[in-house]
Amino acid sequence: MPKPRYLTDLNQIPQIHDREKEELRPITEKFVFRVNEYYLSLIHWEDPHDPLRKLVIPSADELLEYGRWDASDEKSNYVVPGCQHKYRTTALLIVSEVCGAYCRYCFRKRLFRSDVKEAMSDVEPGLAYIRQHPEISNVLLTGGDPLMLSTRKLRSIIQKLREIPHVKIIRIGTKLPAFNPYRIFEDQELLDLIRQYSLPRKRIYIMAHMTHPREITDEAIKAFQALQEAGAVVVNQNPILRGINDHEDLLAELLNKLSAAGVTPYYFFINRPVAGNASFVLPLERVYRLVEKAKAKTSGLGKRVRLVMSHATGKIEILAIEGGKAYLKYHQSKTGNYGKFMILNCPKGATWFDDLLDSEVPSHHPSNHSFADLD
Repeated sequence: MPKPRYLTDLNQIPQIHDREKEELRPITEKFVFRVNEYYLSLIHWEDPHDPLRKLVIPSADELLEYGRWDASDEKSNYVVPGCQHKYRTTALLIVSEVCGAYCRYCFRKRLFRSDVKEAMSDVEPGLAYIRQHPEISNVLLTGGDPLMLSTRKLRSIIQKLREIPHVKIIRIGTKLPAFNPYRIFEDQELLDLIRQYSLPRKRIYIMAHMTHPREITDEAIKAFQALQEAGAVVVNQNPILRGINDHEDLLAELLNKLSAAGVTPYYFFINRPVAGNASFVLPLERVYRLVEKAKAKTSGLGKRVRLVMSHATGKIEILAIEGGKAYLKYHQSKTGNYGKFMILNCPKGATWFDDLLDSEVPSHHPSNHSFADLD
């Protein structure tokens, strides 16, 4: 299925009944819908609860009152248009506002609103900022999906980054190995680009987003292999989501398949409290238990994965949840608290870091309550 067709209207999908299409119309008017024929072919349409269907097909639950558009306060990290600098050594370039398909749980769904312009076609302000900050050793190209850019545009960005001596690592965050692996293994120019600029001492990393083991198809494996043979390092990060991958066997299968394909399991994310995401939310304690049970069924290679929350204050690793307590550590910190260890009360219904703040407030926190006001 080379160059799968992209669909932006539920009426283009015959497997969805007309009545359901009408019921889902208000959701597609509020949240953008986009998918392609390749990913639709992976869905088991006879199963109304199929996880891959839930991942891309709208649900009435998206209209439930829940969350915020910018749950991690990314707007406070912009230093120039299109460039975020939250952590000292890392800069983000928001280079694309388009994805191969739109995950219903996407934490940046605000990017796809007509009144939001965070992705920049002109990346020069971001590149200029990076040039002026020698502490930045790695740059993440993100969006949207950078691999939805033309290879010519992508080459222009990567070539300019490689001309900056202190940028050692370039990362590309992408869901295309899952959504459209043909984009990768059929584009020799893309693979030549990676081969040219992924160097022994300055690698390009592909940050894949495989969320369910059924996404690791023969085509996805072919895309992984093509990237690896071109010199890229491929790792995987994905959220744990109710109704999609919230089972220890599924998570173990995902870890094992990734490891077997030479893809490093990097992060399991707690689902962010983003508007429209109510149906995907899981209690922190349950997620921790699922991940630990899954890791018990995999090798040490699979156990490399870290369970984290990408919070406004930093990336917080969940080390353990036992006896009503959450044991946490700042894996990354916006305010210099890297490595800070915390023991907080963890109520049964806690789903996010803010729910734990009644027991211990980090010293750098701007208030003694919650982060709700950050938006």
